[in-house]
Amino acid sequence: MHEGTSTTDARGGVTVREVIVVGGGVSGLTTAVVLAERGHRVRVWSREPASATTSAVAGALWWPYRIEPAESVGGWALTTLRGYEELARRPEETGVRLVHGLHRGQRLTALGPWAGRLEQVSQVAEGLRARLPLIDMPAHLRWLERRLGEAGGGVERREVGGFDEALAEASTVVNCTGLGARALVPDGGVRPVRGQLVVVENPGIDEWFTEADPASDATTYFFPQPGGLILGGTAEEDDWSTVPDPRTTERIVARCARVRPEIAGARIIGHRVGLRPARSGGVRIEGEALPGGVRLVHNYGHGGAGVTVALGCAEAVARLLG
Repeated sequence: MHEGTSTTDARGGVTVREVIVVGGGVSGLTTAVVLAERGHRVRVWSREPASATTSAVAGALWWPYRIEPAESVGGWALTTLRGYEELARRPEETGVRLVHGLHRGQRLTALGPWAGRLEQVSQVAEGLRARLPLIDMPAHLRWLERRLGEAGGGVERREVGGFDEALAEASTVVNCTGLGARALVPDGGVRPVRGQLVVVENPGIDEWFTEADPASDATTYFFPQPGGLILGGTAEEDDWSTVPDPRTTERIVARCARVRPEIAGARIIGHRVGLRPARSGGVRIEGEALPGGVRLVHNYGHGGAGVTVALGCAEAVARLLG
């Protein structure tokens, strides 16, 4: 059988496809796991190891942040939330924990209808108190790769110059290339939103905190992770620099220390910069039927919330495949 064909499983009439997922971040790996566990033969092509992707840089608190379209995001996010709540039963294995914290200045009534379905969130004078998934991304990405392997899939290090390369080997290709979609699709609406983080030795903080000003490219947050306390952050549109800026580091530490003064004396142990893959018009989940019976399915443009909608978007892709 040629690799570019689909077959029908005689046991249940299920169409089994050869699928290549291009992109090895959280969206690509989650999509690959969902498809592999539904019986498809899945390979992930990734230019870099998961530990070097933008996903590995993320904070990463579950919360719909800098992502559109609003009418779809809530459903994707809630699906993903339920998945993380299940994974949080095995935090050492999955990298997912449920942690208490505060969204300062946030009002429940200002959010979309999805917020009314949150069970562990309450309105207080300062903002929203919540118990939400906080994901140790390096650990979670490793877990996704293991789970993909257990489902019969695998990850291959491969740089792709065009989707035709993958379509020559599989009947279905899923585009989870994030910022790479700007050149590969090509889609000029894809642009970076730069985020810079600082990692410090945790001085004993066990809750997360966020405060975002929609009118500014500076945000204030800290997340207690196993590798240290992650401080943030920035949201600098159309900035391609991946080099940490020392002045930005100083401002991030100062903002966080105004909330928790003990942060001011914490030793800095690392810097992170990631380019969020934003897109004009928001997330694109769409299938293209191409000549020869092959199919290209897009799943990109997740902005600052790829972690938050990963499972919901993966299941949307699976529904497109049938």
